[in-house]
Amino acid sequence: MSHETILASGQRVIRTEIDALEMLFEALDETFVKAVETIVACQGRVILAGVGKSGHVARKIAATLSSTGTPSLYVHPTEASHGDLGMIAKGDVVIALSRSGETKELDDLLTYTRRFSISLIAMTAVADSALGKASDICLTIPDAPEACDETRAPTTSTTLMMALGDALAVAVLEQRGFTGSDFKLYHPGGKLGAMLRTAGDLMHVGDELPIVQTGTMMSEALDVMAQKGLGCLAIVEPGGDLIGMVTDGDIRRLVAKGRMAMVIDEGMTRNPTTISASMLASAALALMNEKRITQLIITEETTPVGVVHMHDFLKAGVA
Repeated sequence: MSHETILASGQRVIRTEIDALEMLFEALDETFVKAVETIVACQGRVILAGVGKSGHVARKIAATLSSTGTPSLYVHPTEASHGDLGMIAKGDVVIALSRSGETKELDDLLTYTRRFSISLIAMTAVADSALGKASDICLTIPDAPEACDETRAPTTSTTLMMALGDALAVAVLEQRGFTGSDFKLYHPGGKLGAMLRTAGDLMHVGDELPIVQTGTMMSEALDVMAQKGLGCLAIVEPGGDLIGMVTDGDIRRLVAKGRMAMVIDEGMTRNPTTISASMLASAALALMNEKRITQLIITEETTPVGVVHMHDFLKAGVA
């Protein structure tokens, strides 16, 4: 098989799925709104169920919902029929996935939701299927051709379900006002967790804070800078308000000019760039790169409360 044939095969699959996603985009309507409102109003958990490839998608949707503030879990329909129905209670919402809507393994689960008046959201390509008819809300995906017509292997349909699940999760989190700070609680590990940390999580505070008052002699100020080891000094007025900053780069330039016998005020940069402790570490790092600086002073109103150094971001895995 030639390279051109292989590329054409891959492009055909992607184009088939893109066309189907365009159909899904156009088909989204008030039913989607109702599904989002039902999930937002849920007092229990959102239960995802599906078999085969739909089951894999259901697991992913449950994971996405859970990580964005909606307690969710996956229940295998077969296991549900053998006792796991006890995991589903009044106040929960069930989202059942099946392209055909005729998956027999879902029958007991559907009956259970009807018996106990548990909200059921269907995700299927056939609205008048057993699943579609049993549901309170039927999210219908386009009955688009699978990417492999010969085998009908779930490809396009699972892509559509995945995209629709993502749309539900994002719409729900936006309705709830779920923020990056909330998201961080569920993602403390790895690169994502590092990027969601705040400057306040990384800053040096208390005795580590390199700070001197205005009028301090340069020699004394340098002792403080050397002791703290962060390559900078925050200069404050007697009342504690920040008025300037000196970095090790400033000191090198002053030494080169022979200007060391003076007070620190004469060598400081007035009104330095500052940030709040709530700024995301990733945003603080971007600001450092933009300003071409290696330290940032963190303030509450006009009072310095911490300092972050480029090395702090490297150690935390943000950079």
